[in-house]
Amino acid sequence: MNKEHKVIIIGAGLCGTLLGIRLAQKGYTVALYEKRTDLRLTTEEGGRSINLALSHRGLMALDTAGMREEVLKYCIPMRGRMIHSIGQDARFSSYSGREDEYINSVSRSGLNRTLLEKADTYDNLQVFFEHSCTSADIENATATFQRADGTLVQVAGSVLIGTDGAGSVVRRAMMSRSSRLLFNFSQHFLRSGYKELTIPPAPDGGYRIDNNALHIWPRGAYMTIALPNMDGSFTVTMFHPYEGEAGFNTLDTFAKVKSFFEEHYPSLLPHLIGLQEDYFDNPVGTLGTIKCYPWQAYGKTLVMGDAAHAIVPFYGQGMNAAFEDVRIFIETLEQHGEDWPATFAAFSEERPANTDAIADLAIDNFYEMQDKVDDTDFIKKRSLEMALEDQFPDYYSKYSLVTFKPELSYAEAMVKGRKQDEFLLKLVADKEVKDLDLEEVLREVQENK
Repeated sequence: MNKEHKVIIIGAGLCGTLLGIRLAQKGYTVALYEKRTDLRLTTEEGGRSINLALSHRGLMALDTAGMREEVLKYCIPMRGRMIHSIGQDARFSSYSGREDEYINSVSRSGLNRTLLEKADTYDNLQVFFEHSCTSADIENATATFQRADGTLVQVAGSVLIGTDGAGSVVRRAMMSRSSRLLFNFSQHFLRSGYKELTIPPAPDGGYRIDNNALHIWPRGAYMTIALPNMDGSFTVTMFHPYEGEAGFNTLDTFAKVKSFFEEHYPSLLPHLIGLQEDYFDNPVGTLGTIKCYPWQAYGKTLVMGDAAHAIVPFYGQGMNAAFEDVRIFIETLEQHGEDWPATFAAFSEERPANTDAIADLAIDNFYEMQDKVDDTDFIKKRSLEMALEDQFPDYYSKYSLVTFKPELSYAEAMVKGRKQDEFLLKLVADKEVKDLDLEEVLREVQENK
């Protein structure tokens, strides 16, 4: 097979770099362009990271690149949620009833560095930093970049792939031809934003709170979460509305912030040693969902990752979905050989229904995490799900279907999981879990598929 085709990828984030690696492994010549400076040469910027939760779908994609073990060295297992309700002891809720199923906390920048180091090992993959894409010719797989010195350079390839994030230049070029391509685009922002804080390591270098859990302080209309880092610290993220008593626009002095935390986050406040600096130095980020269709144009240009389907972070699947894009794209490419138009068309038809599904599930989980995790019936349902998973290895809750069963598409997991949730919530509404016959429950669940 002739592999002389040059593939231009715009965006050397997680998705673009893994895609470049996989195409290089397949023998293609790849040019990967990134607007930022090489992050391996700079100090990490705080304030917008939101630690990532790497789970089975992402790991399955890393397996295809031979990178699972290399990445897991920098991950911390999180086996469930540690829920901190006001006036109560922290309560642990497992992600799964099976011991070997958990998610992994990983630094976005650390993972990106690992991928870039791997990319450097391939002679047929070149990475160009400080090249900001100013325009894309989607009919001819050509793009123009502005370099750090202000000069412009135009590059052309056999195909052009945009992995350039939610503000994608490549997607905007497709949108400019919306009537010809019948291109659909939607963008939806939550009325809440996020702000990053930090729990530093304990004086002895250890963790101040349990490091094998994702911590949640649910408060109904808002919440704060914390994920562990390798150095003993936690990345803490507030998810609050912009307006109202708990709003970022209201909490505009340290006295207000401190008073608010004393009342609403009393168990968290003692660990936030640098609260004043973190709160006022770090920006408020937006939380939005982007959907579009089709993902390809003219058999020459394609978008994937956040450029095609940005989602909110509440299912921990944004990166996993992007990595799954890469895995499925390579599988599609293998099926169609060097027929790029057929590959692009097949991928663009199959994939969006699944990324739309996980986008919708992530919105659902936003409301679940900030409110329902403290609901009595929800707690009973989760307890029943854990018992079912522990006793019957073939049973998967909705969360497990999405997170731990990568052979099942997101769309299938959503439909099946929602039906199970509806049935189990009705079942526990007027019954205690201890009074239920698990075998009978399993039969009823299967009958209600």
